[in-house]
Amino acid sequence: MARINITLPDEIAERLSEKKNKSRFIAEALKERFIAEENAKLAKELEEGYKSVTREDKELLVEWKNAELDNWN
Repeated sequence: MARINITLPDEIAERLSEKKNKSRFIAEALKERFIAEENAKLAKELEEGYKSVTREDKELLVEWKNAELDNWN
């Protein structure tokens, strides 16, 4: 376990003072935030990958369409 000192806005510090186990509450909140950030990053990477594959699929379709037409003579 690591011990850290942090500064919080007064409003948040007041709400946190109501919690019995402040350390656990903060740790759980941070863990949820980290997971949400990782999920957002993954969603963005998946979207970019999908767009890339879609672009490649369209290019491949054009290539095959041209190849099919060449054999119709």
